[in-house]
Amino acid sequence: MKTIKSTFDLDWNCILSDYTTAVNWSPNGDILAMISAAGEVKLFVENKLIALQEATNTSIDGMNFSADGQFIAVGGQDGKVKIWHISNNQLITTLDNAPAWVDKLVWSPRENLLAFSLNRYVQIWNADIQEIVVTLNFETSSVLSIDWSSDGKFLAIAGYQGVKIWRSDEWDEDPYFFSIPSASAVVAWSGDGKYLASGNIDKTICVLDTDFIMNAKQAEPWLMHGFPGKIRHLAWSKVSTSKKEPLLASSSAEGIVVWEKQDDASLGWGATILSNHFSTVEAIEFAPDSLMLASAAADSWLCLWKNAKKIAQTFQGADKGFSSVAWHPQGNKIAAGGQNGEVMIWSKASRGLGFG
Repeated sequence: MKTIKSTFDLDWNCILSDYTTAVNWSPNGDILAMISAAGEVKLFVENKLIALQEATNTSIDGMNFSADGQFIAVGGQDGKVKIWHISNNQLITTLDNAPAWVDKLVWSPRENLLAFSLNRYVQIWNADIQEIVVTLNFETSSVLSIDWSSDGKFLAIAGYQGVKIWRSDEWDEDPYFFSIPSASAVVAWSGDGKYLASGNIDKTICVLDTDFIMNAKQAEPWLMHGFPGKIRHLAWSKVSTSKKEPLLASSSAEGIVVWEKQDDASLGWGATILSNHFSTVEAIEFAPDSLMLASAAADSWLCLWKNAKKIAQTFQGADKGFSSVAWHPQGNKIAAGGQNGEVMIWSKASRGLGFG
C-alpha cells in the first residue's frame, strides 16, 4: 500500500457506539451529521457534538439533509422516519412504518420533498405541509435504490428487473420503465442531468441518456460489464472533463472503475481501473470542485485519487475498516466513518499540490 505526503490533515475525530452507517455534510457545510448501527444521530457543529438521538440498539441506516438545509431526515431498522428542524434541533415528525425497514431516503434537490423506501413502495413526504403526498408502487421487489434528478423533475426507483422513473409533476401517471435483465442495485443521475446510471446485480452497468426518458422513447443504454461482482456503488463527478462530460465511478468488490464518455459515439465509454484497495470498497464520492475521487474501504484505507486516475493521498484511522465518506461542499474537508464507530474529519493543509 502506497503512502503519500500529507495534503489533508486530521483535525477532529470521535467514536460512536457502533458501526458508523453514514456521514453527511449540510448543504452549507456548517454541520457534519453522523449515524450509527446503534441508533445514534449526532451533529458536529461549531466544534460541539450534539446528540439528536442517543443509542437505541436499532440501526439507523439512511440520512439526508434537505437541499435548503432546514431539515435532516433519518430512517432505519425500526421503520421510523424521523425529521428534525436544524435551526433548533427540534424533532418535528416521526413517521412510524414498522415492521418495514427504512434504509433508503433522499430529499428532492429543488423542493422539500422526502422520498423514502417501504418494502416495495416509496412514499413522498412534503415538509411544507408535513403530509405524505403520494405512495409509489415498485411492485416487482423491495426498493433497492432511490435518486432524484438534479432538477427535481424525475425520481428514479431501482429494484428487480429494472428502474422506474416518475415525473414529479405527474405522480399519478405510469412511470417510464428502464428494463434490466437482473436487478438494479444502485441508481444515480449525473449532476448535469444528462445521464442515468444503473449498477446491477448481474455485474453490469447501464447508462441511459435522459433524452430517452424525457421523450418517453424505448431505452437504448450503454452497457459496461466484466466486473468481479455486483455493482455496489456509483458516483458521478460534479465537474466535467476536457471532453465536457462527467466521469462515472463504480465499485465492485475491491475494484474501482472510472468511466468517461468518448468523443466517438461508437466507442461508448472508456474505462480507467483504479487498483489500490485489497478489500471491499464501502463508499466512493467525487469532490464538489474537482475530479478528485475519494474511496473508503474495509481494508482500513481511505484513498484520494487525483483526476480519478492516480493516488494523491491515503489515510488510516479506522481499525476495522472504513464504512462511509463525504466531501465538504467547498471541497476543503473530507469526513469518513469507520466500522468500529470512528468519525474523522481531515482539512486541506495550506501546503501540498493542487487537486485536479
